[in-house]
Amino acid sequence: MKHILIGLLICVNYSQILAQSNKRPNIIFIMSDDHAYQAISAYDQRLISTPNIDRIAKKGILFTNASVTNSICAPSRATILTGKHSHLNGKVDNHFKFDTTNITFPQILQANGYQTAMFGKLHFGNSPKGFDQFKILPDQGNYYNPDFITKNEGNIKVNGYVTDIITDMTLDWLKQERTPEKPFLLMYLHKAPHRSWLMAERHLDEMTQKTYPEPKTLFDDYSGRTSPAKEAEMNILTSMSWAGDNKIYPATMDSLKIPEIGFDKRRFAAEMGRLNPSQKANFDRVYDRINAEFIKAYPSMTEQDKMRWKFQRYMQDYLGTLRSVDENVGRLLDYLEANNLMENTIIVYTSDQGFYLGEHGWFDKRFIYDESFKTPLMVSWPSQIKAGQKSDALVQNLDFAQTFLDAADIPAPKDMQGQSLIPLMTGKSWKRDAVYYHYYEYPAEHMVNRHYAIVTKKYKLIHYYFSTDAWELIDREKDPLELKNVYNYPVYASIRKTLHKQLDALRLKYKDNSTISNGYIDRFLNDAVEGKVFGVPKQKAAEMKAKRK
Repeated sequence: MKHILIGLLICVNYSQILAQSNKRPNIIFIMSDDHAYQAISAYDQRLISTPNIDRIAKKGILFTNASVTNSICAPSRATILTGKHSHLNGKVDNHFKFDTTNITFPQILQANGYQTAMFGKLHFGNSPKGFDQFKILPDQGNYYNPDFITKNEGNIKVNGYVTDIITDMTLDWLKQERTPEKPFLLMYLHKAPHRSWLMAERHLDEMTQKTYPEPKTLFDDYSGRTSPAKEAEMNILTSMSWAGDNKIYPATMDSLKIPEIGFDKRRFAAEMGRLNPSQKANFDRVYDRINAEFIKAYPSMTEQDKMRWKFQRYMQDYLGTLRSVDENVGRLLDYLEANNLMENTIIVYTSDQGFYLGEHGWFDKRFIYDESFKTPLMVSWPSQIKAGQKSDALVQNLDFAQTFLDAADIPAPKDMQGQSLIPLMTGKSWKRDAVYYHYYEYPAEHMVNRHYAIVTKKYKLIHYYFSTDAWELIDREKDPLELKNVYNYPVYASIRKTLHKQLDALRLKYKDNSTISNGYIDRFLNDAVEGKVFGVPKQKAAEMKAKRK
């Protein structure tokens, strides 16, 4: 009799768990790498049409003030997984390792009955915690014939184009491995549009013949701000490589006596060298034409002509990679709709940060200026979120972990630092007046000085430190292009004072301070002096270390 009662209790409890599981939403987290919000037609229609990504915004809510806490790839992903700022999760830059003692939200969801899977680019770690299944790219991964680290098959190589392959893996999991009785977390993570940009073969002819509007600040001279803007090595003309980025063949460079920029020819060889004979023939067919036209034009090109030419080549390749992202997001959405999986599924589309598409003459990210600080974010959940909404709330990638746990009715750990977006998305009370940002990776590629900041809807107060000690105040309403530092203008004296107080309060709230920042600098320089930091010469590091003393 006792065994029968225990059995009945187990059945009742299992039934309750099953009923609860069926109510919990599925979560599909779609993230691209370096996808600028300007390159999504739901935000801006000047550059590209992204009808499938836009479908998510139309079915739910589009955030116009979403941002990151640290605009660089791996640190952004660590913040998303942990719900903690970089200085607490340990992944402050692409050099320092992620602190694996952190508990991530996928681990918590998995422990509470969610089936979990990750496909695509993680960027750090070879064995992501909290996943029943994963197939991830090693480090940055490759566009063509990529390698994958897998949970059950070891290391594999898959022929084809990476965006298509990641989607194939994702759909295969939904069709063959998903357990219908359980809610699921699916992380669908694209490599595109990360540098160096190689589009799918099917888009080569169309995209390489397009012309794009130039941003107003393409020829920014950086005169209105502090020195870090001018000292950064992100300018399209002077820092974007001819072969590795713009696909000018090394032989063409040699014939025109064009010097390399950075890892120019090595970058070209690393990506193009992965093409099989058929793929290479297709690329050569298109880029032979571009090289031939360039050889004729180059001798008479001015510096402005070269800048404009490189900008157009950049846009063709960058936006070309996004054509396949949009197509493949459409494939996933079509499957969900055809299989009645939309209604109780939270679908997020975002990027690990924004990206400069010629604004301020730049490519890449890192700075707190809008194009890299802000990130695309749209969320649909038809059973809970009213379609067609827009929000200018100050939300961050810091908030994802708590949002997903809240949606699954799971208490978040007390050391998470974000704020659930569920009340905001469902029409309930939600408030945040300012967000905090801190960038650490210096000295390194692109040479963007370390800085932290407070951002409100009206202002940015920025403190650059290490290579220089300088403050900037940006009036976001009066100066939307962010060209003028008004920190020392008398008319902003009271605003500056208020922002300083708010910044001090945020640093205290998020447990950040100068002692922590200096500790990371010292550890970084020690590693660099020992030759452990990619791209930082030992002698240069030794000089910087001596100067600090």
